[in-house]
Amino acid sequence: MTVSMHKTLAALTLPTRVPALLGVAEAIVLAMSGNQSFPDPSPTIATVASALADLHAAEVATLTRTRGTAAARNEKRAVLVGLLVRLKAYVQGVADEDPDRAEALVESAGMNVKKKVAPVKPVFDARPGAVTGSVRIAVRAAGDRAIYQWAWSTDGGTTWLPAPATLQARTVLTGLASGSTCSLRYRTVTKTGEGAWSEPLVLLVR
Repeated sequence: MTVSMHKTLAALTLPTRVPALLGVAEAIVLAMSGNQSFPDPSPTIATVASALADLHAAEVATLTRTRGTAAARNEKRAVLVGLLVRLKAYVQGVADEDPDRAEALVESAGMNVKKKVAPVKPVFDARPGAVTGSVRIAVRAAGDRAIYQWAWSTDGGTTWLPAPATLQARTVLTGLASGSTCSLRYRTVTKTGEGAWSEPLVLLVR
């Protein structure tokens, strides 16, 4: 999995239909023209504006339905899109250098700020522990005063062995055979009673 190091991400929403794409590109060119926050854009705004004009002319030419005009229009669209993607990278670089103003900088360039999605904690997660023969288990908390019961099996779930219950939504099992396949499950006990056992997770013990 690739983890981005950017705190604020610039985003481009580029429509597939040319008239809408032209509108987006025009807004970006207008926003960045003379914008002191972006003194040395790469590509230059003039280059993007020229590609914008070329695509507009090519789109008008397609209205004649002359053979080859659609292909020429598509080529001009690809050029403009490529320039806009490069321009977004430039804006991202400027924003990274000024994290306190990054969001405002991106928006001043006529671009969108990509919404950050908070990572979702797995309902039930198990990983090898810090020492050989151990397993770390964590589950989503069930609320205050919940008790968590744990069980493990090394015969595919035929026999389940209990582990000490905890008041935290996590525990560590130790003393397991390294190289063995361990099935793990849990259930919560709240003021309403015992919950059902979870579907088991299977983990190779290191």
